[in-house]
Amino acid sequence: MKKLILTVMLALGVAAGAQAAGGNEIAWDKAPSRTNDLPALQNGAKLFVNYCLNCHSAAFMRFNRLQDIGISEQQIKDNLLTVSAKVGDNMVAPLDPKEAKEWFGGVPPDLTLIARSRSGHGGTGADYLYTYMRTFYRDAERPTGWNNLAFPNVGMPHVFWELQGEREPQFGTEKAHGQDVKVFKGWKQVSPGTMTPLQYDEAVGDLVGYLQWMAEPVQNQRVRIGAWVLLFLGILLVIVWRLNAAFWKNVH
Repeated sequence: MKKLILTVMLALGVAAGAQAAGGNEIAWDKAPSRTNDLPALQNGAKLFVNYCLNCHSAAFMRFNRLQDIGISEQQIKDNLLTVSAKVGDNMVAPLDPKEAKEWFGGVPPDLTLIARSRSGHGGTGADYLYTYMRTFYRDAERPTGWNNLAFPNVGMPHVFWELQGEREPQFGTEKAHGQDVKVFKGWKQVSPGTMTPLQYDEAVGDLVGYLQWMAEPVQNQRVRIGAWVLLFLGILLVIVWRLNAAFWKNVH
């Protein structure tokens, strides 16, 4: 019964977080489309393994599937395998679930399908992730020391803070229905990161592109097959139409 109650509470917490992330704070930015860009996907895979896979699993994806985006098996073994993992293993985080609950208040979610599951009225799941990874800011009142405009009171720390640096959100007020409303105006850079803002946005775009690809690795193949199927059906329609005309031309 306790496990059931905890599961329900966690589900409600995730739903509330998703609602908060649905655009009540800021509008989602449009994510770049990079599911066909192999260098971008390879860089996104590297970022995912080095920064995300420490806590988040992608349990429905195997390491050897990275060969589909041009990474050789030897490169996977040399650069992307976690400790004790084999190239045919699933991408499972080494983080102990009990420790995760103590540190973050819950087990970090599996990210295999995150790019598909996070879509909402604010945009696609990719748009959400692209905005989320670029809107962290320091917050001394949070246990991790970080907060997020796209997901207020998030339990996740900013794992890319050394790349992006530290920023502070700037707010102003605007009139709406006769009342002053707090509105996000932009960012103030507090300390620089190892990347410029443009470089960081590019890196996040690569990561989001990889998460999109991981959610459906055959999506590009599906689109190509679909185009050929439509072309075939179009040709078949013309042939059937001409056959039908030839069959009925002498029928009175």
